[in-house]
Amino acid sequence: MSNKINHSMSLAKPDAVDISNKQKIALAIGIIGLFILVLALFNTHFPNQGLFLTLSLGLICTGIIIYSREAYLTKLEGIKNDSVWFKSISSRGIWGWIVGVILTSFYIVLYFFPKYLGLGTDGAENTGLISLFDPLSQLLSGRNASQWFVYGTLYTVAILAFGYKFILKYRHNRYQQIRTVSVMFFQLGFAFLIPEFMYVMNNDLPYYDLKSMWPLNYYIFDEWSVNGFLSTGNIGLALILFGIITIFVISPILTYKFGKRWYCSWVCGCGGLAETAGDSFRQLSSKKMSAWKLERWLIHTVLVFSVVMTTAMIYTYLGYDKNEFWLTRGLFIALVIGFLTLVFAGVMYFKGKEFGKDAKYGAIGFFVVIGLLLVMHFTGGTNNIFYIKAGALRSAYGLYIGSIFSGVIGTGFYPILGNRSWCRFGCPMAAILGFQQRLFSKFRITTNGGQCISCGNCSNSCEMGIDVRHYAQKGENIVRSSCVGCGICAAVCPRGVLKLENDSMEGRINPTEILLGNDVDLMDLVNKK
Repeated sequence: MSNKINHSMSLAKPDAVDISNKQKIALAIGIIGLFILVLALFNTHFPNQGLFLTLSLGLICTGIIIYSREAYLTKLEGIKNDSVWFKSISSRGIWGWIVGVILTSFYIVLYFFPKYLGLGTDGAENTGLISLFDPLSQLLSGRNASQWFVYGTLYTVAILAFGYKFILKYRHNRYQQIRTVSVMFFQLGFAFLIPEFMYVMNNDLPYYDLKSMWPLNYYIFDEWSVNGFLSTGNIGLALILFGIITIFVISPILTYKFGKRWYCSWVCGCGGLAETAGDSFRQLSSKKMSAWKLERWLIHTVLVFSVVMTTAMIYTYLGYDKNEFWLTRGLFIALVIGFLTLVFAGVMYFKGKEFGKDAKYGAIGFFVVIGLLLVMHFTGGTNNIFYIKAGALRSAYGLYIGSIFSGVIGTGFYPILGNRSWCRFGCPMAAILGFQQRLFSKFRITTNGGQCISCGNCSNSCEMGIDVRHYAQKGENIVRSSCVGCGICAAVCPRGVLKLENDSMEGRINPTEILLGNDVDLMDLVNKK
């Protein structure tokens, strides 16, 4: 009999839930697969790299599948968020910090020190971990692997294996199953296989993830990328036009009809990894008001930075002489400022009331962007923008946003900040889609306050830090710009209070305040309803 003193007042078991023998075997199988990758990292020579790579990835997937089936198929269908705050790995315990440190270290090495992964330079052969993936890369595209191919492979395997786990966990909810299959499909096909096949068809084409659009795909408008596309003829031009049409036509239409969930929860690779491999950490997102304020300032600051940097990238390789370049630097800046002004004026005119007090912050952001673009135009030279070398400026966005924020912090900090810290605080694509969703979308999550029992399952499971219970208790629609429409709040609600809907714009935003009998004519209020 244990003599351990239990100081917990919880009715639930305060210790981590024990795992079965079958799950222990599954963990052992998965660890063996990871161990092969670790051996490769330390330059272990394998007699047959293709065989050992297959064995490693196969063991990892097999371990995850066996563990998941034992964890969920032995239980009844329904809510599965029990014990998440009693497990070290999912409650910022010691194992959570260990995993966070390992992931963060991997991303730092991947982005900034790929030679330690075995990347061959100056024509040298790959070694270490990267060389283990050479057979797969040769099979798909006929070239040796790079650190990005290794990352893409592991990324895809993680989404597929943990996607299966996610489907088992939420097998009572058809919406969750369908959208998980969707992100698995887009990651495997559009992000991993198609770019490799495109290289086989035309190896001059720059890498292009068809489902990734600006500002996530920030490099599509860089000079080397544009020149690479244009040098490949009609197919390259078609890809550039597809990217532009996606930004200004396809995305707004889909967001209007379905909200930002069409991308963030059904297509996006960042969201796909967060929903599958990061599902165990969704409850770690902060629900504090201070976190919400930080989120709003930070994500829109990144968006401003993205707009200015992208404009600067294009600006640097345009000319001055209209006889040589029909799109001169002056005309380009005028078009960008005109477009932003048109958007700002239209939003303020048609949606100014819904903005409320936030309108002044939107105005500040608009004038900051316009001011920076004008300064860039009147101070920029042939090789300098903002008195900084154009090459260094073009790499700034990729380094600080594309690498450090989205990779090192966004994914490496899953066990510390939750699985959507990048989507919530830094993704400029999420900021654009969230703006459209808040003001111009049919999507909302409706609530039935009369059925809410304040269990808190919805708020606990919200990966975007939304206090869903606060809205549910008042019967108020959830139309937050940060909501990615994952639907987990509805899936874990035991009373069916929450429902994802696409309906008319009228009555979509319905703020309700607590009313006192002396403050309102109740009959007049009923008649208005």
